[in-house]
Amino acid sequence: MLLTGAEILIKELIKLGVDTVFGYPGGYVINIYDELYKNADKITHILPAHEQGAAHAADAYARVSGKVGVVFATGGPGATNLITGIANAYLDSVPVVFITGNVAVPMLGQDSFQDIDIAGVTLPIVKHSYVVKDIKHLQEIVNEAFLIAGSDRKGPVHIDIPISIQIDTFEFDPFIQNNAIKEKPQISESDIIAAADLINQSNRPYIYCGGGVSATDTGHFIMQLSGKIDAPVGMSMMGIGSVPCSFEMNLGMSGMHGRYTSIVAKSEADLIIALGVRFSDRATGNASEYAGNTAVIHIDIDAAELSKNIKPNVGICGDLKDILPLLLNTVKQKSNNKWFKRIKELKENDNKPLDKKFVPRNIISHVNKYYDDETVVATDVGQHQMWVAQYYRFERPRKFVSSGGLGAMGYGLGAAIGASVALGRKRTILFTGDGSFGMNLVELATAVTQNIPVTIILLNNGSLGMVRQWQSLFYDKRYSSTTLDRKTNFPALAIAFGAAGFQVTSLEELNDALKKAPHDVPCLIECKIDIDEKVLPMIPVSGSITDVILR
Repeated sequence: MLLTGAEILIKELIKLGVDTVFGYPGGYVINIYDELYKNADKITHILPAHEQGAAHAADAYARVSGKVGVVFATGGPGATNLITGIANAYLDSVPVVFITGNVAVPMLGQDSFQDIDIAGVTLPIVKHSYVVKDIKHLQEIVNEAFLIAGSDRKGPVHIDIPISIQIDTFEFDPFIQNNAIKEKPQISESDIIAAADLINQSNRPYIYCGGGVSATDTGHFIMQLSGKIDAPVGMSMMGIGSVPCSFEMNLGMSGMHGRYTSIVAKSEADLIIALGVRFSDRATGNASEYAGNTAVIHIDIDAAELSKNIKPNVGICGDLKDILPLLLNTVKQKSNNKWFKRIKELKENDNKPLDKKFVPRNIISHVNKYYDDETVVATDVGQHQMWVAQYYRFERPRKFVSSGGLGAMGYGLGAAIGASVALGRKRTILFTGDGSFGMNLVELATAVTQNIPVTIILLNNGSLGMVRQWQSLFYDKRYSSTTLDRKTNFPALAIAFGAAGFQVTSLEELNDALKKAPHDVPCLIECKIDIDEKVLPMIPVSGSITDVILR
């Protein structure tokens, strides 16, 4: 079957099971969009207001659905507008295939209109990058890109398709498939035994879950292991939701802004069982003091992560789905009564009753009670992100969507849209701040046009709160360029976009706004909070538990 490159691309995407694409058309993908038009009954296209919005939406779509996200963008500025989104997916190990158009093959590198070496630009922030210079390789490349994005440690892949390739013709093979299955790392029985021995000898074990647990849906194994060895469970921000908050031994997030119980328990443990984590600086603080005399077992799909930041006593490379059952069958049942009692004491002191004040913790808890456990919560980046990580009670995996490794302000609204699309346009929640929301609020137009029922909880403190917090604590309150004090009427702005908008100053008003929020359009609820509200606890950069700031 002789087809153009554009036809081959769309047919191969359909064959791979792609039913949703996020993207923005332009001159160098016009042929692809023409084929997309002809196949509108098979692939839904979501048009954002900006390519960065498409990238973040596809990222969240992939996180929530477990599928590979897909993005289209034209050459030049269309492609460069994706960079933040690609980097975000890379640092959080999210499978997205980014497909860009470009000038014709003979014109590459000739400084033609919108000629950019986008493959060179993206190379450090993708798992793999392709420039298709011969149409005979196109179908195979697309197939391989999806395999790479969705296997091992997942991540973004970029395909650059010059317009001449989109126009050229070649035979399409409806039966081609990529059978190049990468061999899984061999799991050493001696490593499993060594890890089990450390666990058996431990009196104060601590299970530390990262994004790898969420990505592999292995939370049920974690709970079994916790029960068998009497160990509390803490997590990185990327691991939130992998184990239900209601699980008795779940202590919540650890790290710089973790729950106090989780931070202290990890510091007092004699063994850290780290699963699918990368030991980033925000998680460890001072790396030289992090483990101290504590033994470490580190299990990760990516061998490069083992010993990169923290040297483990036992490091095992492999899939948690394969390793955890082996570990469960090898470790002995045990009780750590003194440790369990200590954890219980810490939790009781950490879970003090809420007062009635209109503060972030109470706002988040009220919203939490209003929506069910299946609701996806997205955040932007800043104080609000940490408050949600601390206080929102996630009971299901893949329900917390946030920018972890890159910390990209402006991620949230596109992500809330993509998550809603993944769920069949169900209600999603976005917690954001006035700083982050200002980055990409134009995507409200997308949410309204696409009938995405996202509820936006805007915590407005009139500042870049997280940076202001640092200036307050470490820079003698020299608030350089962090006081925004913008005159924007955010509810009116939402209404102008076609959404609903409310401003609230009390928990009672918040409850009323949540009840009045329409079910079929986006809704923004602005919550005015104090400019000096801080995210605590906080362990300063390169600090340790002895440096923790509590008030």
